[in-house]
Amino acid sequence: MGIFDKFKIGFKKSASALTSGLKEIIIKKEIDDENLDKIEEFLIQSDVGVEAASEIKEIISNKKIDPNKDLTSEINHILKEYIISLMKPLENNCFFEKKEKLNATLVSGVNGVGKTTTIGKIGKILKTNGNKVMFAASDTFRAAAIEQLENWANKVNVQITKSSQGSDPASVAYKAVEAAINNNFQQVLIDTAGRLQNKKNLMEEYKKIANVTKKIDPDAPHNVILVLDATSGQNVINQVEEFNKIIPITGIIMTKLDGTAKGGILLALAKKYKLPILALGLGEKEDDLQLFDAKQFAEAFTQVN
Repeated sequence: MGIFDKFKIGFKKSASALTSGLKEIIIKKEIDDENLDKIEEFLIQSDVGVEAASEIKEIISNKKIDPNKDLTSEINHILKEYIISLMKPLENNCFFEKKEKLNATLVSGVNGVGKTTTIGKIGKILKTNGNKVMFAASDTFRAAAIEQLENWANKVNVQITKSSQGSDPASVAYKAVEAAINNNFQQVLIDTAGRLQNKKNLMEEYKKIANVTKKIDPDAPHNVILVLDATSGQNVINQVEEFNKIIPITGIIMTKLDGTAKGGILLALAKKYKLPILALGLGEKEDDLQLFDAKQFAEAFTQVN
Protein backbone atom coordinates (compact mmCIF):
# COMPACT_ATOMS: atom_id res chain seq x y z
CA MET A 1 0.00 0.00 0.00
CA GLY A 2 1.45 3.38 -1.04
CA ILE A 3 1.61 6.46 1.14
CA PHE A 4 -1.30 8.14 -0.66
CA ASP A 5 -3.47 5.07 -0.14
CA LYS A 6 -2.74 5.20 3.61
CA PHE A 7 -3.59 8.88 3.68
CA LYS A 8 -6.79 8.31 1.74
CA ILE A 9 -7.95 5.51 4.04
CA GLY A 10 -6.90 7.44 7.14
CA PHE A 11 -8.92 10.47 6.13
CA LYS A 12 -11.96 8.57 4.96
CA LYS A 13 -14.14 9.74 7.85
CA SER A 14 -13.18 13.39 7.39
CA ALA A 15 -13.53 13.25 3.62
CA SER A 16 -16.92 11.48 3.75
CA ALA A 17 -18.23 13.98 6.31
CA LEU A 18 -16.99 16.86 4.16
CA THR A 19 -18.48 15.62 0.90
CA SER A 20 -21.83 14.56 2.35
CA GLY A 21 -22.11 17.85 4.25
CA LEU A 22 -21.47 19.90 1.14
CA LYS A 23 -23.95 17.85 -0.90
CA GLU A 24 -26.66 18.55 1.66
CA ILE A 25 -25.98 22.28 1.34
CA ILE A 26 -25.56 22.53 -2.42
CA ILE A 27 -28.89 21.42 -3.82
CA LYS A 28 -29.21 24.26 -6.35
CA LYS A 29 -27.31 24.74 -9.59
CA GLU A 30 -25.59 27.87 -8.31
CA ILE A 31 -23.71 29.10 -5.26
CA ASP A 32 -25.71 32.02 -3.84
CA ASP A 33 -25.09 34.05 -0.67
CA GLU A 34 -27.27 31.72 1.39
CA ASN A 35 -25.23 28.70 0.29
CA LEU A 36 -21.97 30.54 0.90
CA ASP A 37 -23.03 31.25 4.48
CA LYS A 38 -24.03 27.61 4.97
CA ILE A 39 -20.71 26.38 3.55
CA GLU A 40 -18.81 28.70 5.91
CA GLU A 41 -20.85 27.51 8.88
CA PHE A 42 -20.36 23.88 7.91
CA LEU A 43 -16.58 24.33 7.62
CA ILE A 44 -16.47 25.94 11.07
CA GLN A 45 -18.44 22.99 12.47
CA SER A 46 -15.86 20.69 10.83
CA ASP A 47 -13.18 22.36 13.01
CA VAL A 48 -11.57 24.18 10.08
CA GLY A 49 -11.65 27.37 12.14
CA VAL A 50 -13.37 30.72 11.65
CA GLU A 51 -10.50 32.43 9.85
CA ALA A 52 -9.84 29.63 7.35
CA ALA A 53 -13.59 29.10 6.75
CA SER A 54 -14.01 32.81 6.04
CA GLU A 55 -11.13 32.80 3.55
CA ILE A 56 -12.47 29.71 1.77
CA LYS A 57 -15.91 31.32 1.54
CA GLU A 58 -14.39 34.42 -0.06
CA ILE A 59 -12.39 32.37 -2.58
CA ILE A 60 -15.55 30.45 -3.59
CA SER A 61 -17.57 33.67 -3.93
CA ASN A 62 -14.92 35.25 -6.18
CA LYS A 63 -14.48 32.20 -8.42
CA LYS A 64 -16.59 31.71 -11.52
CA ILE A 65 -17.92 28.17 -11.14
CA ASP A 66 -19.53 26.53 -14.16
CA PRO A 67 -23.10 25.59 -13.06
CA ASN A 68 -23.00 22.67 -15.49
CA LYS A 69 -20.27 21.01 -13.45
CA ASP A 70 -20.70 19.13 -10.19
CA LEU A 71 -20.61 21.97 -7.66
CA THR A 72 -19.56 19.80 -4.72
CA SER A 73 -16.59 18.54 -6.72
CA GLU A 74 -15.68 22.09 -7.77
CA ILE A 75 -15.70 23.30 -4.16
CA ASN A 76 -13.57 20.33 -3.12
CA HIS A 77 -11.03 21.34 -5.78
CA ILE A 78 -11.00 24.91 -4.41
CA LEU A 79 -10.56 23.55 -0.89
CA LYS A 80 -7.70 21.31 -2.04
CA GLU A 81 -5.80 24.22 -3.60
CA TYR A 82 -6.40 26.36 -0.49
CA ILE A 83 -5.00 23.64 1.79
CA ILE A 84 -1.88 23.22 -0.37
CA SER A 85 -1.17 26.97 -0.42
CA LEU A 86 -1.70 27.21 3.36
CA MET A 87 0.25 24.13 4.39
CA LYS A 88 3.07 23.73 1.85
CA PRO A 89 5.28 26.20 3.78
CA LEU A 90 4.76 24.12 6.95
CA GLU A 91 6.36 20.92 5.64
CA ASN A 92 9.55 20.04 7.53
CA ASN A 93 10.77 16.63 6.42
CA CYS A 94 14.39 17.67 7.06
CA PHE A 95 13.73 16.93 10.75
CA PHE A 96 13.92 13.20 9.91
CA GLU A 97 17.13 13.40 7.88
CA LYS A 98 20.52 12.21 9.10
CA LYS A 99 22.23 14.79 11.31
CA GLU A 100 25.95 15.41 11.61
CA LYS A 101 25.83 16.35 15.30
CA LEU A 102 23.52 15.80 18.24
CA ASN A 103 19.87 16.74 17.82
CA ALA A 104 18.02 16.60 21.17
CA THR A 105 14.24 16.64 20.86
CA LEU A 106 11.80 17.22 23.69
CA VAL A 107 8.48 15.45 23.02
CA SER A 108 5.49 16.81 24.91
CA GLY A 109 1.71 16.51 25.04
CA VAL A 110 -1.18 15.82 27.40
CA ASN A 111 -2.22 12.37 28.59
CA GLY A 112 -3.56 9.95 26.01
CA VAL A 113 -2.36 11.57 22.78
CA GLY A 114 -0.09 8.64 21.86
CA LYS A 115 3.15 10.42 22.72
CA THR A 116 5.31 7.43 23.65
CA THR A 117 4.05 5.43 20.66
CA THR A 118 4.85 8.39 18.42
CA ILE A 119 8.41 8.53 19.82
CA GLY A 120 8.83 4.87 18.88
CA LYS A 121 7.67 5.55 15.33
CA ILE A 122 9.90 8.64 15.00
CA GLY A 123 12.83 6.59 16.26
CA LYS A 124 12.31 4.01 13.55
CA ILE A 125 12.27 6.64 10.78
CA LEU A 126 15.37 8.39 12.17
CA LYS A 127 17.27 5.11 12.43
CA THR A 128 16.24 4.07 8.92
CA ASN A 129 17.70 7.37 7.71
CA GLY A 130 21.09 6.50 9.24
CA ASN A 131 20.90 8.26 12.60
CA LYS A 132 22.22 6.75 15.81
CA VAL A 133 19.19 7.12 18.12
CA MET A 134 18.63 7.15 21.86
CA PHE A 135 15.36 7.40 23.82
CA ALA A 136 15.25 9.14 27.21
CA ALA A 137 12.50 7.83 29.52
CA SER A 138 11.84 11.10 31.36
CA ASP A 139 8.24 10.19 32.11
CA THR A 140 9.22 8.77 35.50
CA PHE A 141 5.82 9.31 37.08
CA ARG A 142 4.51 6.01 35.74
CA ALA A 143 6.38 2.72 35.62
CA ALA A 144 4.18 1.74 32.68
CA ALA A 145 5.48 4.69 30.65
CA ILE A 146 9.11 3.63 31.19
CA GLU A 147 8.24 0.06 30.25
CA GLN A 148 6.32 1.16 27.15
CA LEU A 149 9.24 3.26 25.88
CA GLU A 150 11.65 0.41 26.59
CA ASN A 151 9.44 -1.93 24.55
CA TRP A 152 9.56 0.53 21.66
CA ALA A 153 13.34 0.86 21.98
CA ASN A 154 13.64 -2.92 21.66
CA LYS A 155 11.15 -3.04 18.79
CA VAL A 156 12.95 -0.46 16.64
CA ASN A 157 16.41 -1.44 17.95
CA VAL A 158 17.61 1.83 19.50
CA GLN A 159 19.22 2.55 22.87
CA ILE A 160 17.38 3.91 25.91
CA THR A 161 18.40 5.81 29.04
CA LYS A 162 16.06 5.17 31.93
CA SER A 163 15.78 5.23 35.70
CA SER A 164 13.34 3.91 38.27
CA GLN A 165 9.82 5.21 38.76
CA GLY A 166 9.80 8.41 40.82
CA SER A 167 13.30 9.48 39.76
CA ASP A 168 13.98 13.06 38.75
CA PRO A 169 12.83 13.35 35.11
CA ALA A 170 15.38 16.07 34.36
CA SER A 171 18.27 13.87 35.54
CA VAL A 172 17.26 11.16 33.05
CA ALA A 173 17.26 13.70 30.22
CA TYR A 174 20.67 15.02 31.35
CA LYS A 175 22.20 11.53 31.43
CA ALA A 176 20.76 10.72 28.00
CA VAL A 177 22.12 13.85 26.33
CA GLU A 178 25.50 13.43 28.05
CA ALA A 179 25.75 9.78 26.97
CA ALA A 180 24.65 10.67 23.44
CA ILE A 181 27.41 13.28 23.06
CA ASN A 182 30.05 10.96 24.49
CA ASN A 183 29.04 8.13 22.17
CA ASN A 184 28.43 10.11 18.97
CA PHE A 185 24.65 9.78 18.78
CA GLN A 186 22.83 12.03 16.34
CA GLN A 187 19.37 11.88 17.91
CA VAL A 188 17.96 11.88 21.43
CA LEU A 189 14.17 11.74 21.85
CA ILE A 190 13.11 12.77 25.35
CA ASP A 191 9.76 11.40 26.52
CA THR A 192 7.96 13.57 29.06
CA ALA A 193 5.04 12.92 31.38
CA GLY A 194 1.61 13.49 29.88
CA ARG A 195 0.91 16.66 31.77
CA LEU A 196 -2.18 18.77 31.67
CA GLN A 197 -1.29 22.34 30.81
CA ASN A 198 -3.17 23.65 33.87
CA LYS A 199 -1.02 21.71 36.35
CA LYS A 200 1.60 24.31 37.27
CA ASN A 201 3.96 21.98 39.15
CA LEU A 202 4.09 19.51 36.27
CA MET A 203 4.69 22.26 33.74
CA GLU A 204 7.55 23.56 35.89
CA GLU A 205 9.06 20.06 35.79
CA TYR A 206 8.71 20.10 32.02
CA LYS A 207 10.57 23.42 31.85
CA LYS A 208 13.29 22.00 34.12
CA ILE A 209 13.93 19.11 31.71
CA ALA A 210 14.59 21.61 28.92
CA ASN A 211 16.83 23.80 31.09
CA VAL A 212 18.94 20.85 32.28
CA THR A 213 19.81 19.83 28.71
CA LYS A 214 21.19 23.35 28.12
CA LYS A 215 23.88 22.68 30.70
CA ILE A 216 25.42 20.21 28.26
CA ASP A 217 24.51 21.93 24.99
CA PRO A 218 23.39 25.61 25.10
CA ASP A 219 21.29 25.04 21.96
CA ALA A 220 19.34 22.11 23.47
CA PRO A 221 16.61 21.13 23.17
CA HIS A 222 17.08 21.59 19.44
CA ASN A 223 13.45 20.65 18.79
CA VAL A 224 10.30 20.80 20.89
CA ILE A 225 7.56 18.62 19.42
CA LEU A 226 3.98 18.80 20.64
CA VAL A 227 1.93 15.66 19.97
CA LEU A 228 -1.78 16.35 19.51
CA ASP A 229 -4.82 14.08 19.30
CA ALA A 230 -7.11 14.98 16.37
CA THR A 231 -10.15 13.55 18.18
CA SER A 232 -9.78 16.31 20.80
CA GLY A 233 -11.11 18.87 18.31
CA GLN A 234 -10.84 22.52 19.29
CA ASN A 235 -9.15 21.61 22.58
CA VAL A 236 -5.87 21.17 20.70
CA ILE A 237 -5.82 24.93 20.08
CA ASN A 238 -5.66 25.51 23.85
CA GLN A 239 -2.91 22.90 24.21
CA VAL A 240 -0.73 24.61 21.60
CA GLU A 241 -1.35 27.97 23.27
CA GLU A 242 -0.36 26.77 26.75
CA PHE A 243 2.63 24.59 25.83
CA ASN A 244 4.01 27.32 23.58
CA LYS A 245 4.10 29.69 26.56
CA ILE A 246 6.40 27.35 28.50
CA ILE A 247 8.90 26.42 25.77
CA PRO A 248 8.43 27.55 22.15
CA ILE A 249 7.16 24.67 20.02
CA THR A 250 9.19 23.95 16.89
CA GLY A 251 6.86 21.36 15.35
CA ILE A 252 3.65 19.41 15.80
CA ILE A 253 2.59 15.84 15.13
CA MET A 254 -1.12 15.06 14.89
CA THR A 255 -2.23 11.55 15.86
CA LYS A 256 -5.48 9.58 15.53
CA LEU A 257 -6.52 11.30 12.31
CA ASP A 258 -7.96 7.97 11.23
CA GLY A 259 -10.39 8.06 14.18
CA THR A 260 -12.15 11.37 13.60
CA ALA A 261 -14.49 12.94 11.06
CA LYS A 262 -13.06 16.37 11.94
CA GLY A 263 -9.57 16.34 10.45
CA GLY A 264 -10.15 20.01 9.63
CA ILE A 265 -8.59 20.93 12.99
CA LEU A 266 -5.18 20.75 11.29
CA LEU A 267 -6.25 23.60 8.99
CA ALA A 268 -7.27 25.70 11.99
CA LEU A 269 -3.88 25.06 13.63
CA ALA A 270 -2.00 25.84 10.44
CA LYS A 271 -3.83 29.12 9.96
CA LYS A 272 -3.54 30.28 13.58
CA TYR A 273 0.03 29.25 14.49
CA LYS A 274 1.86 28.43 11.24
CA LEU A 275 3.95 25.85 13.12
CA PRO A 276 5.83 23.21 11.13
CA ILE A 277 3.83 19.98 10.79
CA LEU A 278 6.28 17.10 11.00
CA ALA A 279 4.07 14.05 10.61
CA LEU A 280 0.59 12.57 10.95
CA GLY A 281 -0.40 9.46 12.85
CA LEU A 282 -2.83 7.33 10.88
CA GLY A 283 -2.88 4.13 12.91
CA GLU A 284 -1.20 2.05 15.61
CA LYS A 285 1.41 0.15 13.60
CA GLU A 286 5.06 1.21 13.69
CA ASP A 287 4.91 2.32 10.04
CA ASP A 288 1.73 4.36 10.49
CA LEU A 289 3.49 7.68 11.10
CA GLN A 290 3.50 9.52 7.79
CA LEU A 291 5.81 12.44 7.10
CA PHE A 292 3.65 15.48 6.40
CA ASP A 293 3.12 16.36 2.75
CA ALA A 294 0.70 19.22 2.07
CA LYS A 295 -0.39 17.97 -1.35
CA GLN A 296 -1.06 14.43 -0.11
CA PHE A 297 -2.92 15.78 2.91
CA ALA A 298 -5.08 18.03 0.70
CA GLU A 299 -5.86 15.23 -1.74
CA ALA A 300 -6.74 12.81 1.05
CA PHE A 301 -8.83 15.34 2.97
CA THR A 302 -10.88 16.28 -0.09
CA GLN A 303 -10.53 12.91 -1.90
CA VAL A 304 -9.55 14.89 -5.00
CA ASN A 305 -6.51 13.73 -7.00
